[in-house]
Amino acid sequence: MSTTTQTHLSNDELRRYGRHLTLPEVGKAGQVKLKESSVLIVGAGGLGSPVAMYLAAAGVGRIGLVDFDEVEASNLQRQLLHGTSDVGRPKLQSARERLSELNPHVEIELHEVQLTSDNALEIIDQYDIVADGTDNFPTRYLINDACVLTNTPNVYASIFRFEGQVSVFATPDGPCYRCAYPEPPPPGLVPSCAEGGVLGVLPGLVGTLQAAEVVKMLLGIGEPLIGRLLLIDTLPMTFRTLNIRKNPDCPICGDNPTQTELIDYEAFCGIPMQQNGETEQDMPSVPETTVHEFNERRKAGTAPFLLDVRKPREADIAAMGADQLIPIDELADRLDELKADKNDEVVIHCRSGARSAKATRLLLQHGFTDVKNLAGGILAWSEEIDQSVPQY
Repeated sequence: MSTTTQTHLSNDELRRYGRHLTLPEVGKAGQVKLKESSVLIVGAGGLGSPVAMYLAAAGVGRIGLVDFDEVEASNLQRQLLHGTSDVGRPKLQSARERLSELNPHVEIELHEVQLTSDNALEIIDQYDIVADGTDNFPTRYLINDACVLTNTPNVYASIFRFEGQVSVFATPDGPCYRCAYPEPPPPGLVPSCAEGGVLGVLPGLVGTLQAAEVVKMLLGIGEPLIGRLLLIDTLPMTFRTLNIRKNPDCPICGDNPTQTELIDYEAFCGIPMQQNGETEQDMPSVPETTVHEFNERRKAGTAPFLLDVRKPREADIAAMGADQLIPIDELADRLDELKADKNDEVVIHCRSGARSAKATRLLLQHGFTDVKNLAGGILAWSEEIDQSVPQY
């Protein structure tokens, strides 16, 4: 005869969660429910930090973290799971230490992998709810589809510059992410946070709202953001809500779904993968030169014309002596301002090499005969040539 073990709250847990226990909407039964629950947080960065810390503090019994990055100094402005001494360490290591210190009663599970179509269903199916803290469209669509296929609610959030969004997708009667965004934007249209920037406190605000939605869903209280998209703009400090309907023709959650398995999400978002695992958006097949080759040419006094295609505010942070600066989104309209002739040797750089690769292709298409992309951009220059140049 099988028996069911009743979840017990220790005296330390009763003291720890006292302010929850006095809430009629939570109480001891609700706190036990939180302890019995599990949440998968995808991304241990800006959004993942407040989500993970507040869910751990709230007493969610099992928290899974998916991330495969290392801590960088530029993360510390907003990713509060990590500290200065963690720079260079895997994010999951510092995250586990911080969360275990915050609440030793919570079980922390680490998935130090990139979430892909090969592993997403298996990982997500182990948890009650997913909190999407990612920063790229292929992974957002992947998480959405995997949540729909595994019947796992998806508490979604995103941030950019001064704005954020929060919603709850993939519930039985509510819309999914594809209902709100049927098609991804063209590659390169939406800049990354590294290019566009993000206000440091923004992920704290948005991630805390995201954590609140997770707790409400786990407890079954309040009105979760199902069928509603919360839009936050911190400059005027406004909060707006858009209603989202479930699309009966949605290919993944509609009445007659045409997609019944996970797909190639890089290709779906227009970013085909190369054999080395890098994307064509990051490493296009254009002529390149290395920072070492350029440095040798510069020392020999034969350096080619150097064009910087970053934003002026980026050049104020870090520069490597470019001959001219024209932002990539203005370059096509300002080619007549370029101080190099079409037969001159030109090298183009940006922060990491992606925007400059696009600019290299553009110049070649407009008749410039000797143009090369500086591989790795100013980040590679800082790491390999001149460490006095700041990284950002």
